[in-house]
Amino acid sequence: MRVGKLRGFLAAGALLAIPAFAYASGRSAEQSGSMEQKVRHELNMLPYYGVFDNLSFRVDGGKVTLFGQVARPVLKLDAENAVKHIEGVKQVDDQIEVLPLSSFDNDIRLRAYRAIYGFGPLNRYAMGTHPSIHILVKNGNVTLAGVVANSMDRNLAYVRANGVPGAFSVTNELRVEHN
Repeated sequence: MRVGKLRGFLAAGALLAIPAFAYASGRSAEQSGSMEQKVRHELNMLPYYGVFDNLSFRVDGGKVTLFGQVARPVLKLDAENAVKHIEGVKQVDDQIEVLPLSSFDNDIRLRAYRAIYGFGPLNRYAMGTHPSIHILVKNGNVTLAGVVANSMDRNLAYVRANGVPGAFSVTNELRVEHN
């Protein structure tokens, strides 16, 4: 009788070990991730990437093309260097635009930030390490980029940015996330 219990216990243990092994091996494959996940992770980890920048990319085999606009020139270099060192990346095509360094544009950036993120219904988008509404200012022209939860928030952000003193125009490129 004791041997039967021992066999049953060992069989149950073996059955439990199979899913645990499958989970562990699946997890290591998930951790290695795809090239897109690695590039996204590296870009999100950049120390100076913030609300006044917008980065995107495309992966074609071993070639990564970087797009977007940045307010600080150092971020363009940091993004390219971070992606170059990812295993499997053979070439980086850096098409990131550096926005003009201007105190006029900086004032508009800050006013737009306060107008959007200081407004109650939109301040939830400021939470987290990377706010989901990016404010890009080039020569007094504002572009809103990123993702919001619904079309009402998209329109509210546009209206708030449109009321910023000194801004010549506002382009709303915010996308609505699909549930």
